[in-house]
Amino acid sequence: MKENKITQVHGVNPQEFKDSIVSDIKAEFVKLSKNFQPILPPKYLTRKEVAKILKISLVTLSDWNKKGILKPYRLGNLIRYKQSELDQALISINKKK
Repeated sequence: MKENKITQVHGVNPQEFKDSIVSDIKAEFVKLSKNFQPILPPKYLTRKEVAKILKISLVTLSDWNKKGILKPYRLGNLIRYKQSELDQALISINKKK
């Protein structure tokens, strides 16, 4: 058997009740929007850009790829590196020193 539930609100007309709900929802959206960070796509760098940032030669860069210090990504015939992973590699290299 289906049970009917009734909620009664005293001392508030329907428009005031609606306005109260709308204002509460707007306040929640404002709080959520302050903490919202859009997801940014990863930024990819070329071999030359990475070598320039790290101030190393392309030969050293290839050596670091083989040693697993950096992780290259192949996009067709192109080799690219994620900016975020490059930053993490720099941090880990500096910790080893």
